[in-house]
Amino acid sequence: MNTVRLTVRVDFGSDRALGPGKIRLLEAIRDTGSISRAGRALDMSYRRAWLLVDDLNRCFREPVVTTQPGGAQGGGAALTPFGLELIEKYRSIESQATAATKLQLHALEVALRNRARRAQKRLKTSIRAAMAR
Repeated sequence: MNTVRLTVRVDFGSDRALGPGKIRLLEAIRDTGSISRAGRALDMSYRRAWLLVDDLNRCFREPVVTTQPGGAQGGGAALTPFGLELIEKYRSIESQATAATKLQLHALEVALRNRARRAQKRLKTSIRAAMAR
């Protein structure tokens, strides 16, 4: 499936959620060891990245990310064991949801392709007819 994909977002009430953006940020922090580098890798400002991390840390009983202030050692950020577990749980939910909806997603993809082909043919026909005049 190239054009159709399932996006999973887990809502924790009306003002808290966990979705693909926060998970990508956590994965980038895991990979870079820094909130600022993770933000840059995702074309996100440091402030936005920091606010998302803060939101995650406040959302759960355990912290998701720990930070060390800068200085001579350079500071940095790391995922806690719970943060690593959170990524695994989310990716598992995402994988199971995608597998469960595979047939329906494929049907949607097929429908989109057929519609796009018909629209393209109409457009080309209209241009040819206009040029022939």
